[in-house]
Amino acid sequence: MLKLPLLAAAIAAVALVAASPLLAGPDDVKLPKNYQSAFTRYMVVDHLGRNRARYMYVNPEADQQAKPGEPLPDGTILIMEDHDAQVGADGKPLKDAHGRIIPKTEVKNIFVMEKNSAWSTGNGNWDYAWYTPDGKLNAKFDKHDRCFSCHTSRVERDFNFTYSKHVIDRAK
Repeated sequence: MLKLPLLAAAIAAVALVAASPLLAGPDDVKLPKNYQSAFTRYMVVDHLGRNRARYMYVNPEADQQAKPGEPLPDGTILIMEDHDAQVGADGKPLKDAHGRIIPKTEVKNIFVMEKNSAWSTGNGNWDYAWYTPDGKLNAKFDKHDRCFSCHTSRVERDFNFTYSKHVIDRAK
């Protein structure tokens, strides 16, 4: 007698999960191969507090579809690549003629944020991942809620800090 209600409950649970948006996680946000050559580098940002230069990339499909003041298209991938600054004998970062940090060639960290309408993240369908320079998911990335809480402050820019502003600025 109990088998039928248990079977009905199991079927209902499977149907509910199938009809619901997926909960994403860092394992779902992949590091695209060859992003340095296949993606558009749209900006370099000096992070003086960490003595780093951050190279910002976007996938070309999203870059072509992005419209000023609108949410970014589904499938947008934004990548932030950290490079430590070259430092002088005094331990301070070296700067170029324009006062910008001169980065080392080596990549320090790679952060990826991806927008996928199938994900239910609470941050406009964005999710985040942190990769090591060798392309592996960083084991230190156990609490990516820090990404969510920080990016929530940019809800008016579709939860990103630089790219939506870049789209607005290039339209001027």
